[in-house]
Amino acid sequence: MAELQDQMKQAVALAATEQIRSGMVVGLGSGSTAALMIQALGARLRQGHLRDITGVTTSFQGEVLAAELGIPLKSLNAIDRIDLAIDGADEVDPGFQLIKGGGACHVQEKLVARRAERFVVVVDSTKLVDRLNLGFLLPVEVLPGAWRQVQAQLAAMGGEAQLRMAVKKAGPVVTDQGNLVLDVRFANGIADPAALEQEINNLPGVLENGLFVNLTDQVLVGEINDGIAGVRELVKR
Repeated sequence: MAELQDQMKQAVALAATEQIRSGMVVGLGSGSTAALMIQALGARLRQGHLRDITGVTTSFQGEVLAAELGIPLKSLNAIDRIDLAIDGADEVDPGFQLIKGGGACHVQEKLVARRAERFVVVVDSTKLVDRLNLGFLLPVEVLPGAWRQVQAQLAAMGGEAQLRMAVKKAGPVVTDQGNLVLDVRFANGIADPAALEQEINNLPGVLENGLFVNLTDQVLVGEINDGIAGVRELVKR
């Protein structure tokens, strides 16, 4: 199954890269599928198929990868536009609403997605859901001194929140902004992503949450048909 999922990710990453044109400012997402897209973009630049590309990364992970591949980078504050942003997602519902933040990069990811003229989401078929948060926890980035207070406030809203702990490091995950992440589950999932996004972001101590509402212009889905990896464009319901 892992090999098939890798094939789906590779197919959809290549399809998204084909939308990039010379002269574009491109938002470069985070996560495994986005990393494949960044690698494909680097290859197209080396081969001369693209030129004058400027990348804006959404994480330190993406910055390191893009720099290794020779993709010119600028910060959000140094550019006046983003023509196209390409990123993955942890869940996509039928209305193109997303949960992102499995890699704890959702603050910068949302800044780039909001700035982009077009935001294209690339996923494999396992990320498609009927309702958000039934399978994947909702990440909420919080100030370190406020995580217990925010946890209690989320519990009052019906959300069970746990502090995300690091792997191969003692203690919690620390974001690129120096904050902590609470992973939240609502018992019946999220029926109204737009209302919940605002409600959570209004809690004192919260920097941002992983609900991406009304930002997505296109969803490309990698899938396996008859043993062959292909790409399907999702139709918004």
